[in-house]
Amino acid sequence: MQDHAKEKKGPSIHAGHRARLRERFFREGLSSFSEHEVLELLLMYAIPQRDVNPLAHELIDTFGSFSGVLEADESELLRVNGMGKNAASLICLMPQLMRYYRRSAMGERPVILNLATARRYAGALFIGMHEEHVYMICLDQSGRVLHPALLHRGTIDEVNLYPREVVATALRHHAHAVLLAHNHPSGKAEPSQADYDTTNRLINALRVVEVRVVDHLIFAGDGVYSMTRNSQFPGQPEEDVSYVMRSRAVPGQRGTLREEQEVELGGLEFSNGFHEI
Repeated sequence: MQDHAKEKKGPSIHAGHRARLRERFFREGLSSFSEHEVLELLLMYAIPQRDVNPLAHELIDTFGSFSGVLEADESELLRVNGMGKNAASLICLMPQLMRYYRRSAMGERPVILNLATARRYAGALFIGMHEEHVYMICLDQSGRVLHPALLHRGTIDEVNLYPREVVATALRHHAHAVLLAHNHPSGKAEPSQADYDTTNRLINALRVVEVRVVDHLIFAGDGVYSMTRNSQFPGQPEEDVSYVMRSRAVPGQRGTLREEQEVELGGLEFSNGFHEI
């Protein structure tokens, strides 16, 4: 009976604090909030009958940061004392909601003609990802996005791609060109030899069906590595690295691959599709 009575008193005790936190958010935004306060504000909507300040502190201590909390798996969150299914679901929703928002802000079918646009669009796909994902963004002949196809979801250190499935995916979405992108969740935005070799295999397979690869981007934290930029435009601003051009490049810095591995990355052409090099 005593526990039940305490539970009923909870909302009245903490209602004033919750109201002040909400009012502060609407007045100032989140810029002045500490990490645990932002998390507390979020948890208020999943746990309405309890003071969630201690839980917010516990989550930050457990996962190291606000971003660490949002990137945690549901099973990891549920191991924290005081976490329930509703709160864990809300937290897990946040990174996907941010990815969805970033893509929506660019429009349903944005046009990708340079590295700057490619980075904004493809980078949104990896927000909050804590395992490796590989996407192939299918483009029409004007560079407009047709579909961001998830090719593989793998472990952090191993991804297997099958050229036949990649070609079938490109044809299914009527791609004239593709932008490859994947992430290194726990490393640097630098390609491994396996990344080079995989890019070669995919370029060669897609060339058979006349689908060109305009770039392969690798994301890690705030960093991004562009194979087209690295081989053709080192040091140039992202806005100046255009995909609308005739280009010859290896998938990476020249000299890092054997000569027989060199391939061509094709550029988009507005009128007739792709340049034949």
